[in-house]
Amino acid sequence: MPLKGNINHSIVFWCFNAAGDNWDMDKTCEVAKQLGVKSIELSGPETWPTIKKHGLSCAIAMNGMPGAPFMKGFNNPRYQDEVIARTTETIDACAEAGVPSVIAFTGYKWHDAEDPKSGEISLGDGADNCVKGLKQIASHAEKKKVTICLEHLNTRDDTHPMKGHPGYQGDDVDYCAGIIRRVGSDRVKLLFDLYHVQIMNGDLIRRLEQYKDLIGHIHTAGNPGRGELDDDQEINFPAAMKKIVAMGYKGYVGHEFIPTRDPFAGLKQAVERCDV
Repeated sequence: MPLKGNINHSIVFWCFNAAGDNWDMDKTCEVAKQLGVKSIELSGPETWPTIKKHGLSCAIAMNGMPGAPFMKGFNNPRYQDEVIARTTETIDACAEAGVPSVIAFTGYKWHDAEDPKSGEISLGDGADNCVKGLKQIASHAEKKKVTICLEHLNTRDDTHPMKGHPGYQGDDVDYCAGIIRRVGSDRVKLLFDLYHVQIMNGDLIRRLEQYKDLIGHIHTAGNPGRGELDDDQEINFPAAMKKIVAMGYKGYVGHEFIPTRDPFAGLKQAVERCDV
């Protein structure tokens, strides 16, 4: 049955590339077309020709930082020059390829992102550093018409390196929103991940309304566990999607859950549950 078309669905590549079946980009694109999904996301420029070959788009790009890109972000002067340089390169690639957005992160709170013993960057300094760095790059994003989306992540789940991120400084959605408001650019927005916000802040529908002018991208996953969008998790995705439609959001909703069973069946369920 054709989708209603109110939600622009996207598949987050890493989840299914790392799943039991280890889908490559061609396989992921084929699945997307079967499900009526328009985009494959969080992939680099090297994958975009394959995505385009299948008649699909990439909703949001990775920022080009090596390793775990969410660790070394705009909050830390030690890494900020590299983050700005690599994000600028990605913005240029996005502009050339027609990719509308690139992801960004506050980074971890430690002076050495990989060493908790190195001491902490204060919340105030971290926010100030993020604002300074994002303002520095915002004019380039405006010129290239590419949106930088700063993601809020949870720090509570320590069971898996991609289910939670203990040490991430931007673990309060209000904190991240405050940074974005201070930057004051239409090309610096919030990546509102329903899974992460549910864990750290909750009150999803009210928060969607609160930050509707700041939201540049949305992610889904079931909580707890970052699994499928099924009846064993607590988020009411149809209600959240109805709110997203009602508030006039026209961007993409990327499905970013870690499969615990057949990946295709889980994706099909996610798309159908969010098709409001």
